[in-house]
Amino acid sequence: MSFSWKYHAHREGPRFKLAEYLKALTAILLIAWLFKGPLRLEAYNDQLVYAIVALLFAFELLSVGKWFGVTISGIVFALAKGFFWTSVFLFFGGWLGMSETLHNYAGTAFAYSVVLVIAGILLAKFDERKFDIKVEGKAYEFSGADFGEVKLRGTGKAYPVKFGRKNVAWVIDGSVEVEAETPLGRITKRLLSPVIVWTEERIAGRKTSADPGFVSRVNDLVNPEGLYKKGKREGVVDLGFIKVYEGEGFEYVKLPFIEVIETPGGEEVKIGPMRFREGNPEMPPAEMLTIRELHNGFQLTRVGERLKVQTDEYSIEVDGERVTYRSGNESLSLGETVSLRSGDISVSVGRGRAKIRIEDVVISAREGKVRIRAGGRTYTVEDPEAYRLVMEKAKEIVEEQSAELIEGLGIDRTLLNRRVKELLDELMGYIG
Repeated sequence: MSFSWKYHAHREGPRFKLAEYLKALTAILLIAWLFKGPLRLEAYNDQLVYAIVALLFAFELLSVGKWFGVTISGIVFALAKGFFWTSVFLFFGGWLGMSETLHNYAGTAFAYSVVLVIAGILLAKFDERKFDIKVEGKAYEFSGADFGEVKLRGTGKAYPVKFGRKNVAWVIDGSVEVEAETPLGRITKRLLSPVIVWTEERIAGRKTSADPGFVSRVNDLVNPEGLYKKGKREGVVDLGFIKVYEGEGFEYVKLPFIEVIETPGGEEVKIGPMRFREGNPEMPPAEMLTIRELHNGFQLTRVGERLKVQTDEYSIEVDGERVTYRSGNESLSLGETVSLRSGDISVSVGRGRAKIRIEDVVISAREGKVRIRAGGRTYTVEDPEAYRLVMEKAKEIVEEQSAELIEGLGIDRTLLNRRVKELLDELMGYIG
């Protein structure tokens, strides 16, 4: 399955767009300087180096505030990055035709970058408030949101949530119902206010009156300590600027400047503008979306074609046509292979095989043969009809039990025992 990677961190203003243009211009000048011989630019060697260094500092300084707003420490870190890239350029440029005089400044530039990083760290304490997740004291009309296969219905007020200067989520105060399409059918859940929606999309309408008391209460709920308790392992974490998704054969981690995707097909790491890829990893086509109740355990997360629903009682994960359901010690997996497990009970069928295990009874079908272990005895049946019977019954059992399992009723052991007994009785006819 092939996806194109799309990443939009924010709606860029003119200053940030100019920074991106200067980055591109820097790259062009670097290539021109590298091939200055064939391009007959050797007479302008030093001038090109000066221009490249000036552009390195220019786009770094213009990018200040892209995530957290303009801060003193942000400016210092931008200067540190400028000196670091300059030191790298001057160091390696010595082997590529740069004058010895300029090449000798590489160490000085690197020393400046180290000192400025230390200064930036010390100054960052004055900017700590800029790094908080904050619910703004502004309210907008909310009348629902459409995210494709995931929809929010209801009415109320939506309050923007910001991390620095970046809008990362909305908190909804009102009547909200989430609806998601899955291979199992439509999942609907009425959510209790307040509800947070981690998305950069605008889901609100016109401005309306805000409730300062609500804003104050919710600000205490949206901080990371309140949302994700220390010591509790979370398969999904979404804070807008930090995203973690761990699923069946898929891991996705996104930090402001780092992204990691790991799948059975390969993995990719992105650090700033650099990408390192091994194999052919599946790439999510869109930004991760999370809808979460702040007072309760419900959370729905979508990343690409994957959908994960978590509650205090169960979790459902959808990957294309594959669905995995877990509740306590019970699990259900539907896909090319379907399986059902609960304690000492397991039923699986797919790829020409089937196996039913309940207490001391085991029935398996494979390659046209059926093996039965019951009452301390083992039987083997080589009959196409018996093989087909076990395959059909195993599938029927999973489908029959899955409906009640997903509704939260759990495994119906009485019904399962009856189905297995009926199958054993029919198989005994083949044993004779």
